[in-house]
Amino acid sequence: MSYPVPDLRAYLLGSWAVERELVDRASGARGSFAGTVAFEPTNDGGLRQRERGTVRWGAHEGPAEREYLWRPGAHAGTMDVFFPDGRPFHAVDLTGSADDGAHWCSPDDYRVRYEAIGPDELRYAWDVKGPAKDLLLTSVLRRLPRP
Repeated sequence: MSYPVPDLRAYLLGSWAVERELVDRASGARGSFAGTVAFEPTNDGGLRQRERGTVRWGAHEGPAEREYLWRPGAHAGTMDVFFPDGRPFHAVDLTGSADDGAHWCSPDDYRVRYEAIGPDELRYAWDVKGPAKDLLLTSVLRRLPRP
């Protein structure tokens, strides 16, 4: 099922539960991440994505967090994603409900597929390949009730 998103900022704004499956296709190792993602407004009309939760990978289990900046794109259905230090990461356009993106981080190739399933569910999968990496990271975000 697809869900076109005419205003990506409005769609993402708020808090989401996240579940992520981590697969190292080279070794067969599997792991998971579970937690929350908050998309909070920034002064430049964008969003700050803050993800916090617990990662499980082999014998390791512990806290994990990351952050990205989302800035308005060419139109309301698009946004450009940046690392916290301002370096560009990739662009997202969900006006057609799904989008493919890429990021080259030498020597690794990162490819992502986003899909809006409905007003309260977003899925995306990162396919990471390189000399030492062969990963598939699949995430499902489900909107948490608004306070």
